[in-house]
Amino acid sequence: MLAFAATSTSDRSPGLFQVDEAMVDDIAALVAAEDRGMVMNLLVDLHPVDLAVLMERLPEVEARQVFAWLPPELAGDVLAELDAVEREPLLVGISGERLRKLIDELDTDDAVDVLSELPDRRVADVLPKLEDTYDLTALLTYPEQSAGGLMAREFVAVPSSVTAFEATEAVRHRARDIDEIYSVFVLTTDGHLKGVVSLKDLMLSPADMPLEDLMQTDVVSVPTGMDQEEVARIMERYDLVSLPVLDEDGVMAGRITIDDVMRVVRTEAEEDMQLMSGVSGAEQPGDSVLRISRGRMPWLLVGLIGAGLSGTVIGTFEATLEQAVVLAAFIPIVTAMGGNAAVQSAAIAVQGLSSGKLWPGDLMRRMGKEMLVAIVNGILLATLLCLTIFFLQLGDVTRLVLTLGLTMFTVILLATTNGALVPFVLKKMGIDPASAMGPFVTTLNDIIGLTVYFIYATALYL
Repeated sequence: MLAFAATSTSDRSPGLFQVDEAMVDDIAALVAAEDRGMVMNLLVDLHPVDLAVLMERLPEVEARQVFAWLPPELAGDVLAELDAVEREPLLVGISGERLRKLIDELDTDDAVDVLSELPDRRVADVLPKLEDTYDLTALLTYPEQSAGGLMAREFVAVPSSVTAFEATEAVRHRARDIDEIYSVFVLTTDGHLKGVVSLKDLMLSPADMPLEDLMQTDVVSVPTGMDQEEVARIMERYDLVSLPVLDEDGVMAGRITIDDVMRVVRTEAEEDMQLMSGVSGAEQPGDSVLRISRGRMPWLLVGLIGAGLSGTVIGTFEATLEQAVVLAAFIPIVTAMGGNAAVQSAAIAVQGLSSGKLWPGDLMRRMGKEMLVAIVNGILLATLLCLTIFFLQLGDVTRLVLTLGLTMFTVILLATTNGALVPFVLKKMGIDPASAMGPFVTTLNDIIGLTVYFIYATALYL
């Protein structure tokens, strides 16, 4: 007997519902039994977000079958909730007519995401048959990670000569085609943005009030070519839920809503986390083994080369190690402390640059502060290490204390400064500063730390 029982959307709160393993197993068993009626009874009232999670968890064959059974309006909503990796297998073998119906159910921003992932041949076949052919063709010309690639072409626009009542009627008329309406945009006759009216202001105003007296004219807008990260920062900074996008002529081309920006924030955060861990930044759980390997291998090679260089540094100072074998015991401490100090300062720099709180011109001020922090921490850590050596009476205490004390102070100072510097340099080069948190910085600081350590040791022991 199947353990899963669906709860209709009218009886449950979306926040209380979760797709679990038992549900996935039950649906897979029903699909294998070709019990379409039972599957649809269980799934047809579920939220598209929950259905998207289900599609991700079902085996590929069963997921395609369930997706094929869904009505076009629901299947389209599910498609919009899936990432590119999860969408791709669901669209394999789908008929052109079915694909057209699914895309027609989507807002233009979601529709263009689906189209951009299809082979050129399929796009050329389906695009002319879509209801929003003109808008989608225009959107496909914009880079995927730009404001133009992020925006939707659906928005409510009226001239400034109308009244609040007429604007409200325009909202009612367009509500059938637009999922989220937060404001009404006031345009000139040639399409230039003149002002904006929030729905709240519109609903609370007298019906005969001219919209020109009601609209706000100091409107925040962005150009179509702006990077999506900057778009997200602007919407956060000004606390916006809807942002107009203007083309190169200043004509309103579309709008970006808060739900689109939340996806950008999530995606960018995931990419930064991967870059910090030495991954390509585009890895998804559903990627193939070869694709995952290809994304990770470059940073592993960097680590391998760095480890080889670190070994070369140690080999170069072999004579010093022979004079004081006890020095080898402190190599892990030197490399670990240098790496930790670098990662700490790099993390703050990356966070500041990503959020816009730090600008490239803040480099010297940031470096100065990090150097002061490094001096304080370097003195404290060097003192603590020296006291430990003195207490344990390891080797030639005097020379070992001097070697480790000077090394610890210098390594902390260099690593902290290096960690703060590299993100700014990468930003200047047009590379994501989060790369500074990967193996590159830690490996570099291992080499620097070991070199400093053995230079001091050679000077004091030989």
